[in-house]
Amino acid sequence: MADAKVIPFDEDRPRRRGAGTRRVRAVPAPGPVAEAAEPAAAESAPLKSGGAAWDRRIAGGLAFLRRRVTGDYEVDEFGYDKELTDQVLMSLMRPLFDKYFRVEVKGIENIPAEGGALIVANHSGTLPLDGLMMQVAVHDHHPAQRHLRLLAADLVFMLPVVNELARKAGHTLACSEDAQRLLEAGELVGVMPEGFKGIGKPFGDRYKLQRFGRGGFVSTALRAGTPIVPCSIVGAEEIYPMVGNAKTLARLLGVPYFPITPTFPWLGPLGAVPLPTKWTIQFGEPIATDAYPPEAAEDPMLMFNLTDEVREQIQHTLYKLLVQRRSVFF
Repeated sequence: MADAKVIPFDEDRPRRRGAGTRRVRAVPAPGPVAEAAEPAAAESAPLKSGGAAWDRRIAGGLAFLRRRVTGDYEVDEFGYDKELTDQVLMSLMRPLFDKYFRVEVKGIENIPAEGGALIVANHSGTLPLDGLMMQVAVHDHHPAQRHLRLLAADLVFMLPVVNELARKAGHTLACSEDAQRLLEAGELVGVMPEGFKGIGKPFGDRYKLQRFGRGGFVSTALRAGTPIVPCSIVGAEEIYPMVGNAKTLARLLGVPYFPITPTFPWLGPLGAVPLPTKWTIQFGEPIATDAYPPEAAEDPMLMFNLTDEVREQIQHTLYKLLVQRRSVFF
């Protein structure tokens, strides 16, 4: 049999973290035996490649678990755990994004490649799935795979388990101090100024923006000198058509509203499954704020005008996307 020499396999390609030892492959010397062996080697190559991929995944998973057990991982001052978010939380949300809601992302180039920016979006859907889908859209579709830090309501951080997961995913309290610190640190920050009035509005008011608060998000962007990126989300309004609100029950439970939909609470836990609507998330052209002087953040008329500009841009885009939409589900 012809002699074979051994060369490194993919020597120039960087090794993935957590992978095992570098594999080698034999290269037969020219000759009849080598030529006869080539078809068999070609047939087995996909199997070997697939097995190697699984080996790398298993090795990476074990390394991840080891770091979790030993505490060898980092979180920032807000509790954000980048590794857990990338490897676990994003992986859990991605099937919902890609397969269930089939989200189409537009205008991702309007999000800066680096530096701070405030993304302002409409809020809807009874449960805050729109914020999570926006987070996946930014991470998976932006060329820089940027992470979106969402500002969440107090209620999120009062709920057991949800509180910890929200912190790990990079969410923080919806207050101007935290938002400004994140923006000045060069982070992308997401805010939905409608709050519970938007997410808990009746189905008959779908895609009609509610009041955008007092313009606090504009003041924060002005102080940090970061652009404001309007974002319009279509498809979330129909996942839980809210036809009623049990206000008495909501007060007893200490929640802003208790939704009644065609399926919930009548079908029990099954009624909590969202409808598989087709989503579109569009990021609009950024509104610059760095040209304004520092004292502009204290000008109520300027804040009102900028707030109204952002709100009108989101509303106009919502109407445009609704006209273009063929169906709620397709």
